Amino acid sequence: MTCRPQVSPTPVYGTDGFDLTLLGRTDRAVLRDLVGADAEELVYLYGGCDRGRSWRELATTGEVFDRFAGQVRTPDETQLRSLVDLSIVNELDVVEHDPAMADRHGAYFRELFASWAPIASEQVIRDAQRVLRQ
Repeated sequence: MTCRPQVSPTPVYGTDGFDLTLLGRTDRAVLRDLVGADAEELVYLYGGCDRGRSWRELATTGEVFDRFAGQVRTPDETQLRSLVDLSIVNELDVVEHDPAMADRHGAYFRELFASWAPIASEQVIRDAQRVLRQ
């Protein structure tokens, strides 16, 4: 059974790997009014995460380099787990839509997600292992 959100983790504010934005960061209040403060903060954290500077050491440091603000953020445990889970399910969605991605980047994601296992949800890690054929 897959335990992933049934909504796409659309990069509302873009990501460092996907430049398309649906809403400008100056309009954060619009999204906050629609989904609530906690959900909007996660969307911002996800979009603002500089993956190259954050992902490898994320489980060790708990720090996210915010590419929008140009500074390091330290989300609390709940926010960090949500960010990791969202990041994993987004990458799994890409792989499931383009299986060749697993061939090209599977080893990287298997290693990365294994390093995130202590801070990720167990079901999300099991999903990653299944999708990435571990």
